[in-house]
Amino acid sequence: MLLSLMSRRIFSAGLLVTLAISACAQTPPRVIHVFVALADNEHQGIVPVPKALGNGDDPAHNLYWGAGGGVKTFFQRSQEWKLISTQKPPAPVLERCIFKHRTADVYLVADAYQGAQIKQAIVDFLEAASGGFNSKVAMVGSRNLDINAGGSADVVAYVGHDGLMDFTLDKLPHNQAENRRETIILACASKQYFTNAIRAAKASPLLWTTNLMAPEAYTLKAALDGWIAKESAEQIRQRAAEAYSKYQKCSVKAARGLLVTGW
Repeated sequence: MLLSLMSRRIFSAGLLVTLAISACAQTPPRVIHVFVALADNEHQGIVPVPKALGNGDDPAHNLYWGAGGGVKTFFQRSQEWKLISTQKPPAPVLERCIFKHRTADVYLVADAYQGAQIKQAIVDFLEAASGGFNSKVAMVGSRNLDINAGGSADVVAYVGHDGLMDFTLDKLPHNQAENRRETIILACASKQYFTNAIRAAKASPLLWTTNLMAPEAYTLKAALDGWIAKESAEQIRQRAAEAYSKYQKCSVKAARGLLVTGW
């Protein structure tokens, strides 16, 4: 009788452990989706950069992708992230990179849009911010799973020229999901130009800008480091400002004036 009771208790304890492990296994990873409009001297209203950096058809050497401060190169060289897949989706995305954080269950999907298609990059970003543009990204690497990116991501980010300085949107995004995605917009004066669209999307601005800036990846990575650590919005802003100050050789005070959070 005593043996039977002990057996039942052992079985119950084992079942609880199994259920706990199963629940953990089913917890989806956190996902970040970054929309990058490649710098393009010919098709964007940017201050011209050297030809190799400003070729919007060449991700490998582009200022915002393959150059030292570009999203692909900077994250690939970081100690915290590992590049696990490089893909070539349909145009206008010229290259997609999937990164896995080395110590947290977080994936980053980064899409490099052809420079001439900057408007589409911004529209897709805003659709994702609204909860639309749902995209299943096939994983290639150590884990056999699909990543729910786009409007299903936890954070959506835009990196590149502020195209809204040059053109207007045909329509504002329409919120399509109850949960709010957090947004990061690294482009010149993005708070001024993107406010109406982000309000319409019912997204939460985690980080955006008040003036002209260099939208390179060190600022993005610093902000995401804080987000992964579950820091407050102000702590994330401080991290981003310190990174921008370091690489742009400006004061932290000036960088904090440039990089802001919330409305």
